[in-house]
Amino acid sequence: MPSGKKLRPLFVQVHPHDTVAIIVNEGGLPAGTEFDSGLKLIEDIPEAHKVALVDMPAGAPILRYGSVIGYAEYPIARGSWVHEERMRLPVAPSLDNLPHATAVPAPMPPIEGYTFDGFVNDDGSVGTKNILGITTTVQCVAATVDFAVKRIKAEILPRYPNVDDVIALTHNYGCGVAIDAPGAEIPIRTLRNLSLNPNLGGAPMVVSLGCEKLQPVRLLPNSTLPILAAEPYVVRMQDEEHHSFGDMVASIMQLAEKRLAELNRRTRVTRPASDLVVGLQCGGSDAFSGVTANPAVGYASDLLVRAGATVMFSEVTEVRDAIHLLTARAADEQVARDLVREMAWYDAYLDRGGVDRSANPTPGNKKGGLTNIVEKALGSTAKAGTSAIAGVFGPGERVTKKGLIFAATPASDFICGTLQLAASMNMHVFTTGRGTPYGLAMCPVIKVASRSALAERWSDLIDLDAGSIATGDATIEQVGTQLFQLILDVASGRKQTRADQWGLHNDLALFNPAPVT
Repeated sequence: MPSGKKLRPLFVQVHPHDTVAIIVNEGGLPAGTEFDSGLKLIEDIPEAHKVALVDMPAGAPILRYGSVIGYAEYPIARGSWVHEERMRLPVAPSLDNLPHATAVPAPMPPIEGYTFDGFVNDDGSVGTKNILGITTTVQCVAATVDFAVKRIKAEILPRYPNVDDVIALTHNYGCGVAIDAPGAEIPIRTLRNLSLNPNLGGAPMVVSLGCEKLQPVRLLPNSTLPILAAEPYVVRMQDEEHHSFGDMVASIMQLAEKRLAELNRRTRVTRPASDLVVGLQCGGSDAFSGVTANPAVGYASDLLVRAGATVMFSEVTEVRDAIHLLTARAADEQVARDLVREMAWYDAYLDRGGVDRSANPTPGNKKGGLTNIVEKALGSTAKAGTSAIAGVFGPGERVTKKGLIFAATPASDFICGTLQLAASMNMHVFTTGRGTPYGLAMCPVIKVASRSALAERWSDLIDLDAGSIATGDATIEQVGTQLFQLILDVASGRKQTRADQWGLHNDLALFNPAPVT
């Protein structure tokens, strides 16, 4: 909605059977407000929060997205504010007897001729950036590598104009980890696959301390490297040749220059859109996320799938309460079983920690109108569009299939982003309602706002405004198509995301469910 335009009282009802709708007007609406439909508010209701469309007796199901998001704790009158204290959380869908591939969407007609300009790697993957990534095997070396990277950027990188950046793949993984315990393989394969991300160009290098449990040969066995095994790619700080801190930094810089020379020989070439691997995520969500930004991303997701690309959605805890809808959309029974496997694993992981579903959503989500995890999950899964789910991959695994993929991750923004990078993501789309300066160094991050007020207030942090969908000034299809084109432009280097303009690049965050000794 353009600034200064007065908006009549407006609510959004997603499904005809919904018993609640959300208030669109910025700042909310006061008691006594009457809508075109004849609905009249009997109390003040904040923006994005729910209004009762009908009288509901105690125990009545409360419907949004055509699904039950809760039950009335006591009678709720039409025109009332429906919030957390007035509703009871439903039980999570049982993982037993879920529908398996019972509503597989028919394949949509393919679309052809869409391309982007990217960097082709020896393994056939394609980068949207050309970056030197310096992998670290243990947290002990992180500060030294960060020191070296600052010098590399200042003293060496300017001589290699075809290379976009130099980044340190630092993390908090150390020798206290029980490296062979159940779950310990997740951070190891995550670090390995981060090093092989398409945007790092197949020129990995590793900095090791020397005495750590996670030795370079275990992290990056020669069989995974697209270079000759005889070519040294590791700097070990404890090697006897290093007599000082200065020697260690010099070794890192020397190997980095060799890798930069290799990467600098690369140039962008025109590639089909099918070479994109796009990760989808949401953070700082609000009640608009599921009706504006996420559905628009879902429409773009369908276009990408039709173009032959790989599209990943994630965040186990934010799809768990919609799992019955997803297993029905699985391409076949095995994909459905794989979805159940990841949900069951995470249920057990949370049980061990004594955590229940009420730990999500966050206080900010609730302030933005999201009452509970069921409502959040139903809105979150809208990012996945309408395509059949073609495959499921575990945390830190490299995705090797085309189409719509569920890549299992926690809902934590930075752990999810890190795991999607390990899965081979070369483009990222991040939706937000409350706002976040989130960014990743390894991959462009397009941020989509669910509300126009956020997009206007944070105009130098938001890349695309989906809030116009709520006011009727744009359609889901229009914003989704705009996002699809923006993805191609950013992937080609023709446009730069706000996060990259400002250099807003958050640290990697490993998911490590193994014990620490």
